[in-house]
Amino acid sequence: MTREEKYAIVDDLTAKLKNTEFFYITNTDGMSVAQVNDFRRACFQKGLEYKVFKNSLIKKALQNLDADFNDFYNKGVLKGFSGIIFSPESAKEPAVLIKDFQNKGKDSKLKLKGASISFGLFVGNDQVDTLVAIKSKNELIGEVIGLLQSPARNVISALQSGGQTIAGLVKTLSEKGQ
Repeated sequence: MTREEKYAIVDDLTAKLKNTEFFYITNTDGMSVAQVNDFRRACFQKGLEYKVFKNSLIKKALQNLDADFNDFYNKGVLKGFSGIIFSPESAKEPAVLIKDFQNKGKDSKLKLKGASISFGLFVGNDQVDTLVAIKSKNELIGEVIGLLQSPARNVISALQSGGQTIAGLVKTLSEKGQ
Protein backbone atom coordinates (compact mmCIF):
# COMPACT_ATOMS: atom_id res chain seq x y z
CA MET A 1 0.00 0.00 0.00
CA THR A 2 1.46 3.34 -1.01
CA ARG A 3 1.69 6.35 1.25
CA GLU A 4 -0.98 8.17 -0.78
CA GLU A 5 -3.37 5.23 -0.36
CA LYS A 6 -2.77 5.25 3.39
CA TYR A 7 -3.46 9.00 3.55
CA ALA A 8 -6.68 8.47 1.58
CA ILE A 9 -7.79 5.69 3.96
CA VAL A 10 -7.00 7.83 7.02
CA ASP A 11 -8.90 10.78 5.55
CA ASP A 12 -11.93 8.60 4.73
CA LEU A 13 -11.83 6.94 8.15
CA THR A 14 -11.51 10.32 9.90
CA ALA A 15 -14.56 11.63 8.04
CA LYS A 16 -16.49 8.45 8.85
CA LEU A 17 -15.63 8.68 12.56
CA LYS A 18 -16.55 12.38 12.69
CA ASN A 19 -19.96 11.66 11.13
CA THR A 20 -20.70 8.53 13.17
CA GLU A 21 -21.63 9.22 16.77
CA PHE A 22 -21.37 5.56 17.82
CA PHE A 23 -18.61 3.14 16.88
CA TYR A 24 -17.28 -0.08 18.36
CA ILE A 25 -13.83 -1.60 17.89
CA THR A 26 -13.88 -5.39 17.96
CA ASN A 27 -11.44 -8.27 17.80
CA THR A 28 -12.37 -11.21 15.59
CA ASP A 29 -8.97 -12.86 15.89
CA GLY A 30 -9.31 -16.64 16.02
CA MET A 31 -12.67 -16.68 14.27
CA SER A 32 -13.08 -18.70 11.10
CA VAL A 33 -13.80 -16.99 7.80
CA ALA A 34 -17.36 -18.34 7.93
CA GLN A 35 -17.89 -16.86 11.42
CA VAL A 36 -16.54 -13.46 10.34
CA ASN A 37 -18.79 -13.52 7.27
CA ASP A 38 -21.78 -14.41 9.49
CA PHE A 39 -20.89 -11.47 11.71
CA ARG A 40 -20.59 -9.12 8.73
CA ARG A 41 -23.95 -10.34 7.43
CA ALA A 42 -25.56 -9.81 10.85
CA CYS A 43 -24.15 -6.27 10.95
CA PHE A 44 -25.51 -5.54 7.48
CA GLN A 45 -28.97 -6.89 8.41
CA LYS A 46 -29.06 -4.54 11.43
CA GLY A 47 -28.07 -1.51 9.33
CA LEU A 48 -24.54 -1.42 10.73
CA GLU A 49 -21.29 -1.22 8.81
CA TYR A 50 -18.31 -3.40 9.76
CA LYS A 51 -14.84 -2.79 8.33
CA VAL A 52 -11.36 -4.00 9.21
CA PHE A 53 -8.49 -1.50 9.42
CA LYS A 54 -4.86 -1.52 10.44
CA ASN A 55 -4.41 -0.24 13.99
CA SER A 56 -1.93 2.42 12.91
CA LEU A 57 -4.49 3.87 10.47
CA ILE A 58 -7.23 3.82 13.13
CA LYS A 59 -4.91 5.63 15.55
CA LYS A 60 -4.07 8.34 13.00
CA ALA A 61 -7.77 8.82 12.21
CA LEU A 62 -8.63 9.09 15.91
CA GLN A 63 -5.85 11.64 16.41
CA ASN A 64 -7.49 13.81 13.73
CA LEU A 65 -10.69 14.04 15.80
CA ASP A 66 -11.37 16.70 18.43
CA ALA A 67 -11.70 14.18 21.26
CA ASP A 68 -9.49 12.42 23.78
CA PHE A 69 -8.94 8.75 22.90
CA ASN A 70 -6.00 8.19 25.28
CA ASP A 71 -7.84 5.31 26.98
CA PHE A 72 -7.88 3.51 23.64
CA TYR A 73 -4.15 4.06 23.18
CA ASN A 74 -3.12 3.30 26.78
CA LYS A 75 -5.32 0.27 27.43
CA GLY A 76 -4.40 -1.75 24.37
CA VAL A 77 -7.55 -1.27 22.31
CA LEU A 78 -5.47 -0.71 19.20
CA LYS A 79 -3.46 -3.92 19.42
CA GLY A 80 -4.07 -7.12 17.54
CA PHE A 81 -6.76 -7.59 14.93
CA SER A 82 -9.22 -4.64 14.81
CA GLY A 83 -12.51 -4.12 13.05
CA ILE A 84 -14.85 -1.16 13.49
CA ILE A 85 -18.64 -1.32 13.66
CA PHE A 86 -20.18 1.99 12.61
CA SER A 87 -23.66 2.64 13.99
CA PRO A 88 -25.29 5.77 12.59
CA GLU A 89 -28.40 5.75 14.80
CA SER A 90 -28.25 3.39 17.77
CA ALA A 91 -25.70 3.30 20.56
CA LYS A 92 -26.79 -0.08 21.83
CA GLU A 93 -27.52 -2.04 18.63
CA PRO A 94 -23.87 -3.07 18.08
CA ALA A 95 -23.59 -4.15 21.73
CA VAL A 96 -26.74 -6.27 21.41
CA LEU A 97 -25.35 -7.82 18.23
CA ILE A 98 -21.99 -8.57 19.87
CA LYS A 99 -23.69 -10.10 22.92
CA ASP A 100 -25.99 -12.22 20.75
CA PHE A 101 -23.06 -13.36 18.64
CA GLN A 102 -21.02 -14.23 21.73
CA ASN A 103 -23.96 -16.18 23.17
CA LYS A 104 -24.45 -18.18 19.95
CA GLY A 105 -21.75 -20.59 20.91
CA LYS A 106 -19.02 -21.09 23.42
CA ASP A 107 -16.50 -21.15 20.57
CA SER A 108 -17.24 -17.53 19.61
CA LYS A 109 -14.05 -15.53 19.86
CA LEU A 110 -15.65 -12.16 19.08
CA LYS A 111 -14.53 -9.59 21.67
CA LEU A 112 -15.30 -5.94 22.23
CA LYS A 113 -12.07 -4.00 22.52
CA GLY A 114 -13.58 -0.55 22.92
CA ALA A 115 -16.54 1.65 22.05
CA SER A 116 -17.15 5.35 21.62
CA ILE A 117 -20.66 6.52 22.45
CA SER A 118 -20.87 10.24 21.73
CA PHE A 119 -17.11 10.29 22.45
CA GLY A 120 -17.61 8.64 25.84
CA LEU A 121 -15.20 5.70 25.91
CA PHE A 122 -15.89 2.14 27.05
CA VAL A 123 -12.90 -0.20 27.10
CA GLY A 124 -12.94 -3.97 27.36
CA ASN A 125 -15.25 -6.88 26.64
CA ASP A 126 -16.69 -6.61 30.17
CA GLN A 127 -18.43 -3.38 29.07
CA VAL A 128 -20.80 -5.20 26.68
CA ASP A 129 -23.53 -5.57 29.33
CA THR A 130 -23.24 -1.88 30.21
CA LEU A 131 -23.57 -0.92 26.55
CA VAL A 132 -26.57 -3.23 26.06
CA ALA A 133 -28.33 -1.41 28.91
CA ILE A 134 -27.94 2.02 27.26
CA LYS A 135 -31.31 3.50 26.35
CA SER A 136 -31.90 5.01 22.96
CA LYS A 137 -32.94 8.60 22.49
CA ASN A 138 -36.52 7.54 21.68
CA GLU A 139 -36.72 5.34 24.80
CA LEU A 140 -35.56 8.24 26.98
CA ILE A 141 -38.06 10.63 25.38
CA GLY A 142 -40.83 8.08 25.97
CA GLU A 143 -39.90 7.76 29.63
CA VAL A 144 -39.85 11.55 30.11
CA ILE A 145 -43.26 11.90 28.44
CA GLY A 146 -44.62 9.11 30.63
CA LEU A 147 -43.29 10.82 33.74
CA LEU A 148 -44.79 14.14 32.68
CA GLN A 149 -48.18 12.56 31.97
CA SER A 150 -48.32 10.66 35.26
CA PRO A 151 -49.37 13.58 37.54
CA ALA A 152 -52.08 14.66 35.08
CA ARG A 153 -53.44 11.11 34.97
CA ASN A 154 -53.52 10.98 38.77
CA VAL A 155 -55.50 14.25 38.98
CA ILE A 156 -57.98 13.12 36.31
CA SER A 157 -58.54 9.74 37.94
CA ALA A 158 -58.99 11.38 41.34
CA LEU A 159 -61.57 13.77 39.91
CA GLN A 160 -63.39 10.93 38.17
CA SER A 161 -63.45 8.72 41.25
CA GLY A 162 -64.50 11.69 43.40
CA GLY A 163 -67.47 12.32 41.12
CA GLN A 164 -68.62 8.76 41.53
CA THR A 165 -68.27 9.01 45.31
CA ILE A 166 -70.36 12.20 45.44
CA ALA A 167 -73.01 10.68 43.17
CA GLY A 168 -73.16 7.60 45.39
CA LEU A 169 -73.44 9.75 48.51
CA VAL A 170 -76.29 11.83 47.03
CA LYS A 171 -78.12 8.67 45.94
CA THR A 172 -77.76 7.12 49.41
CA LEU A 173 -79.01 10.27 51.13
CA SER A 174 -81.99 10.57 48.79
CA GLU A 175 -82.94 6.92 49.41
CA LYS A 176 -82.57 7.39 53.16
CA GLY A 177 -84.88 10.41 53.11
CA GLN A 178 -87.72 8.45 51.50
